[in-house]
Amino acid sequence: MSSSGKPSIVFCHGIWADGSCFGKVIAPLQAAGYECISAQYPLDATADDIAIVKKTLSRVSSPSILVGHSYGGQVITGAGTDDRVRGLVYICALGPDEGETAQEQLAKFPTTPVFKQIEVADGRVWMKPAGIADFCGDLPEAERKVVWATNYPPAADLFNAPMGTPAWKTKPSWFIVGKNDRAVPPDLERFVSKRMGATTIELDSSHCPMLSQPTVVADFIMKAANAT
Repeated sequence: MSSSGKPSIVFCHGIWADGSCFGKVIAPLQAAGYECISAQYPLDATADDIAIVKKTLSRVSSPSILVGHSYGGQVITGAGTDDRVRGLVYICALGPDEGETAQEQLAKFPTTPVFKQIEVADGRVWMKPAGIADFCGDLPEAERKVVWATNYPPAADLFNAPMGTPAWKTKPSWFIVGKNDRAVPPDLERFVSKRMGATTIELDSSHCPMLSQPTVVADFIMKAANAT
């Protein structure tokens, strides 16, 4: 436990992003006395990304809360089995069960608009400029342009890795559903949040509420941290 008596918070980013996507949420959490760190992983292989999150847990006080956005939900589902983790917060995220892949989850629902704005080249999945309106369309245009300019492409086969033992079966979970999400289908988010028995809220947001509604997201994370 940190000197403040509060759990630390470890953030896990999705595809087309890096750890800085949580900046608007980290600042108020730090101001409230939470020790925060954002894991940085290369989106090459899920097992490697999970391993980096577990190494990142060593850089903050235990116990910790893991916060995963989008594909980061798959990462915290794997990394959250670590004994140092007390709870999981999912933001517009994936949350596979054992043996499932992210691709299998997504295939059960209609393709979202952002995946019609991609190009696979050099072994990576690149978002076309037009895709940013589907990724974070509730941000001002200037901010959307920055998000696109700094997005990081995942390996083309990243979503094909089967999940191991899912942490949400043994750790308490919280979930934010983005009702206007055009990247991860909102109905998929509702399905996985219900399956994991998560404490859930729904926001009128795009795929990135931590950017468009950071105060609400930070408050939700604090409630999860306080509950553990």
